[in-house]
Amino acid sequence: MTLPTPSTPAGSPRPRVVIIGCGFGGLEAARALRKAAVDVTLVDRANHHLFQPLLYQVATAGLSAPAIAAPIRHLFRHQPNATVLLGDVTGIDVAARTVRLQDGLALPYDHLIVAAGATHSYFGHDEWAPFAPGLKTLDDAFDIRSRILLALEEAEKEPDPARRSAWLTFVVIGGGPTGVEMAGTLAEIARHTLPGEFRHIDPATARILLVEGSDRVMQSMPPALSQRAQEQLEKLGVEVRVNARVTGIDAHGLMVQPAPTGGKESNDSYRIHSKCVIWAAGVAASPLGRQLAEGTSASTDRAGRVVVEPDLSLSGHPEISVIGDLASAQSHVPGRAPTAVPGVSPAAKQMGRTAAANILRRLAGNTGQPFRYRDYGNLATIGRNAAVVDLSSPLGPLRFSGYPAWLFWLFAHVFFLIGFRNRVVVLLDWAWAYWSFARYARVVTGLASRPAEEGHTPAEAGAGATAPGPSAGH
Repeated sequence: MTLPTPSTPAGSPRPRVVIIGCGFGGLEAARALRKAAVDVTLVDRANHHLFQPLLYQVATAGLSAPAIAAPIRHLFRHQPNATVLLGDVTGIDVAARTVRLQDGLALPYDHLIVAAGATHSYFGHDEWAPFAPGLKTLDDAFDIRSRILLALEEAEKEPDPARRSAWLTFVVIGGGPTGVEMAGTLAEIARHTLPGEFRHIDPATARILLVEGSDRVMQSMPPALSQRAQEQLEKLGVEVRVNARVTGIDAHGLMVQPAPTGGKESNDSYRIHSKCVIWAAGVAASPLGRQLAEGTSASTDRAGRVVVEPDLSLSGHPEISVIGDLASAQSHVPGRAPTAVPGVSPAAKQMGRTAAANILRRLAGNTGQPFRYRDYGNLATIGRNAAVVDLSSPLGPLRFSGYPAWLFWLFAHVFFLIGFRNRVVVLLDWAWAYWSFARYARVVTGLASRPAEEGHTPAEAGAGATAPGPSAGH
């Protein structure tokens, strides 16, 4: 089954552009084609565009889901040449120039932009996934939020001190922006939001650990800002452990091995007992990347990203562009050596605009232009009044931290949110949370469908319990 081909009033078919994925790259590409004489079909497995930089705020009950998401159809309601489809792409037939969906629909294209994004990478240990969820989608955020809140509920009911300690130990694996922001926010919740709400536990005594395998957090930042970020985390009460490699994760915690010193492996592995582990250590490109490479002469890197030409197209297939987290791309600035493009939202947006512009150039009989990434810098919030900012400017790097950096981060994220309503809602929620320390998005659903004593083994469920006991609450 294929969709009918839209036509111009004169009856001649217009070029068909299919965009897979409505993340930052796909959204920008579709918008850049709004005035072009082409028919755009945008397909995504979700019905909303997600502002991922604030996803951790949903996971930590700081914001509700609608505040950082916008319905895709609403975003393109005023773009007549855009058709939005909800569907899961299962394959791309390069020879036939069609995109296949899970429901059997085939989308023919003249030009294709693949912006399918990335997923979690457990570095070959996918068996860790059930015990350490990552954060990429709203479903992930809801899952993590439930795990955090239910861990506190289980701690309130647990009479055994050792088991209670495991429920009150929260571990974030990965010291990048997501891990740093998640750990800092968890510390803020434990120290400022929850005290006084429980009778048998003190949330302020919860342990928040950030485990990073390299020698410092925030590797994308200069060393001085990395150090400042770690200091601010520790001031918030986060235990930061660098040079710590995770070697195993299960329902009861994780195994950690210190990094080699002096060229020798350490045998001093240790275990962290925790019932709530969050994965923020690695990402892998969508499986569509490898499928696409197998059908063309393109190659992929170790993370599964597709290696693209300077103009973001596939080798031998100028009609196909790969952008965003799915692309292993380089920035080509005249007079300079090519540099790798980081997997951040500003890069995805710029790639989307470049891919759309190159389609229009090809339709006009010209060749595509190389992608040039404009790096505006990096920033990350750590917690209340704490952040680090590394900006690029004509006068050189601009680096600062603390309260001014936190204010800059706040207004930058509000500015780039999709939609005026979302900007107002987020700003009001943050203002209220700042003055009251309250987080009202602490709603957990689906409790009736959860197995009793989730996180306990059957043998543990009855051990040490007193009536009515932990098993009575779930």
